[in-house]
Amino acid sequence: MEATAFCPAHITGFFKAHLDDNQNSLENLGSTGAGFSIKQGVTTRVKVDTKDNQKPNFRITIKGYQSDKTDVSEFVLNEFLKLGKFSNKFFNIEHKISIPVGYGLGSSSAVALSLSFALDQALKTELDKTTIGQIAHNAEVNCKTGLGDVLASFHGGFEIRVKPGAPGIGCVKKIFIDNISVITICFSPISTNKFIKERLSQINGLGGKMVNRLLESKNYEHFQDMSLEFAKFVDVITPRMQKLVDELYKNNIKCGIAFFGETIFSMIPKEDEELVLEILQKYPDGIVIKSELDDNGARVLYN
Repeated sequence: MEATAFCPAHITGFFKAHLDDNQNSLENLGSTGAGFSIKQGVTTRVKVDTKDNQKPNFRITIKGYQSDKTDVSEFVLNEFLKLGKFSNKFFNIEHKISIPVGYGLGSSSAVALSLSFALDQALKTELDKTTIGQIAHNAEVNCKTGLGDVLASFHGGFEIRVKPGAPGIGCVKKIFIDNISVITICFSPISTNKFIKERLSQINGLGGKMVNRLLESKNYEHFQDMSLEFAKFVDVITPRMQKLVDELYKNNIKCGIAFFGETIFSMIPKEDEELVLEILQKYPDGIVIKSELDDNGARVLYN
């Protein structure tokens, strides 16, 4: 039994965290906000064999960009093990990660969601898509690796998350735009915990207002302006980032900041690609990713 699934990377431009839940269920926690999914992400292959008595019941290998944690994958696998009699099975899980880990590109949610889709296919558990998404969302929230990326990358595209929670509970409004390139430069990872703990009420106040503003305009240029405003307010812009932001704006190129990472993105008409790439060449310490929007969201890959 074998299956492969893909989940796009997701960038959040601004957000409001929703962490209070009287029912104490992971599905209801999450975030509202806005962001977009890109063509790169995580491809996960699952191969299920009969278990040798001497072995543990799984092996996780990572190709491409490396992650030092497997807790999200283990959470997802354990949820699937509850769905049937799989104690005699060995799970060979391979994550191929084509985006830097820890830079605000939603790598852990892409790991969780691609694994959830692949396990459902390989084990023939025949869960509906919503349940598959909920398992991945719960893994992210439980492991404290994210709040809204699973909901967003489940749907794909350029989205506003208008109701928090897992797929089936949370709600997104997608904004369709054509002929847009997304160019991203990643300088270094940023830890989210400090910002979330210390300044949550302030962050939430601005993030909530921005959701309403973007619902009115539905404009990707306004989205980038708001992302930059949000980043300045939260105080995550380093001198290196500010220098690049200033240079892009001097050339009439809009940009935003990925949460959370020392990462700048620019959603631009395709004709501006060369100019942006030329500017980014001056910053050799950054990882540049050229992409487009992925409107399809997470999915099983059929050969």
